[in-house]
Amino acid sequence: MGQIDKTPDEYQRLISKNRPADSKIKNFFTAYITGGTICLIGQLIIELLQGVGFSISDASALNAIILIFVGGLLTGLGVYDEIAQFAGAGTIVPITGFSNAIVAPAMEHKQEGYILGLGPNIYSVAGPVLTYGMLSAIIIGIIKILLSY
Repeated sequence: MGQIDKTPDEYQRLISKNRPADSKIKNFFTAYITGGTICLIGQLIIELLQGVGFSISDASALNAIILIFVGGLLTGLGVYDEIAQFAGAGTIVPITGFSNAIVAPAMEHKQEGYILGLGPNIYSVAGPVLTYGMLSAIIIGIIKILLSY
């Protein structure tokens, strides 16, 4: 192969010119539809559970468990990554995205062992979300207590 006689700036311009256009409208649409479909499935699960006699709070809790399990299972089977490749952010927002964020690093680091691989890396993606979510809840709780006096 021959050597490319281009400066880094010329190379970047060439790459930018030949890069396929990213359709933001298409990405928004697929994310919206996919995320909405996941949420619709969750709502259908709640309705079915209520139909067989569960209260709304029990049905909601079971729905979360079912969606987390299905998200983890689909991640383990390699299907969730295919859906995410198509849908983008539409798979991150629902609770199935949380499941994927836990299971994917666990699968990636399992071969390093449970102590040095799985343990320290299982929350590498979801850990910051959990940390800042809990911190936000604590701060808002303190503010609510202070405002109630």
